[in-house]
Amino acid sequence: MFLVDMTFTDITKATPELTLQHRDYLAAEYANGNLMFGGRKEPRTGGILLSKHSSEQALREVLNDDPFVKNGVVECVITSFEPVMAAEQYQHLLP
Repeated sequence: MFLVDMTFTDITKATPELTLQHRDYLAAEYANGNLMFGGRKEPRTGGILLSKHSSEQALREVLNDDPFVKNGVVECVITSFEPVMAAEQYQHLLP
C-alpha cells in the first residue's frame, strides 16, 4: 500500500472548478479499487490518499495526470508501507 501526502504549493490555484476536475479524475481510481480513501488535511494544506496500486510507478503515472499535479497546485510525497495490523472492521484490507 501507499500513503500519498499532497501539499499545496499554490492554494490560490485550487479553484472550485479545478478541485472538481481533481475529484472527477480520481473517481476512476476509486471505482477500480486502486484508491481506498482520500480527503483534505485540516487545516487545508493539502490532502491524503491511501492507495492499493500495484506499484509505486503505477501510482506515480496516475498522480502525474491528476489536474492538481499538472497545474502546479500540489506536490506529492509517496510512502510505501505494509499494513500488519488493523481494527476488526478493517481486517479485510490486510494483505
